Order: sequence, then structure tokens, then C-alpha cells
Amino acid sequence: MKNCKASALMLIQPLLLSTLLASASISFGSNMAPMVDDFSDSQYTSMGFPRYFANDTMAGGNTKTEQEIAKGVISTKGEIIPPRGQPGWASIALPIAAQGTPKDTSTFEGIRVLIKVNSGNLSISANSTEITNFDYHAAPVTVASDGKFHEVKIPLASMKRSWSEQIPLNTKTLNSISITAYDMAKGSFDFSVDEVSFY
Repeated sequence: MKNCKASALMLIQPLLLSTLLASASISFGSNMAPMVDDFSDSQYTSMGFPRYFANDTMAGGNTKTEQEIAKGVISTKGEIIPPRGQPGWASIALPIAAQGTPKDTSTFEGIRVLIKVNSGNLSISANSTEITNFDYHAAPVTVASDGKFHEVKIPLASMKRSWSEQIPLNTKTLNSISITAYDMAKGSFDFSVDEVSFY
């Protein structure tokens, strides 16, 4: 009888352990590393998703963009030629989850960027799956054009939409972070990014 009980315990213990581990992964599944991208890989972010790039050519503009990744830094430059009556733009999108999938970032206070701006207007946006008209919550990047990298910290709660109704950013529904060069008129941009992370 003792041997039967011991055998039963030996069978149940691994099952209990696997159940506990599964529960732990459910409880702590929303935890994520703060690093979004350190640009150490030529194609993929630090979270393992491919970066993607877009500009206003999809909306009738003629903006030209060049990117290069070397030694853990992405350098982006180009010429903004806006569509008629609209701003021109060029954007680097850094996914933090599979396309269309929300990621819970509510444990973080904001977005941290190490950036060098040589020319142009830049903004950073936190892209929520709840926003369907591309007017994501964003904030301008304002640093000296002195040829040096600067740390910029943007609280998520301070980010605003440009033309739509102002609603709070739901930090449980983020899918990507974007860095966008923009201008209302023809102009150039030139910037480099060393790291993008949450803090």
C-alpha cells in the first residue's frame, strides 16, 4: 500500500509542478523586458520582430528615405516632399508584439530614446491597437543639433493625438513604437538612434 501511495505521489508531483509553472506564466505573462530595440541586429528588434519603414509615398507624397544600421545604431536621412495639402513624413516602426496584437506595457512609465538629431522635426508615437485612424499618441523630440546623442524620456501619460479626440492612451494595448520625421513643407531630415526602451 505504501508503495502504491509513493508511486501515485511520484506521478502527481510533476503534474502539480507543471500546473504551478503554467499558472506562473499566466500570472506573469504580461511582464516584458524594457528594451525595445538596441539595433544590434540588422533586421529584427530586440524583441524579435522585424522593423518596418514607411513614408508618405503611400499617400501621394514623394519623400525619399535612406536607412543604415551599423555598430548598434540606425541612421536615417532623407528629403521630405509632402503630398499636396498634407504633412510629409518618414517613419521607423518598432513592433513589440505580432501585428495587430496588443501588448500590456502598463508597468512602465514612459519611453526612453538615445537619439542624435542633425536636422528635421521628429516625433515618437506609442501605437495602440485601439487607434484605427493612425492618429496615435505622440510627443515631439526636442534635442540640440550638436552632433551628440541625447537621452530623451517621454512619459506615456503625456502623449497626445494630433487631430482626433483626446482620449487617454491605453498602455495595455500597445503594438509598436514609431519614430517619425515630418514637415509641412519640403525639407530634409537626418537623425540616428542608439536605443529605444521603456522605463
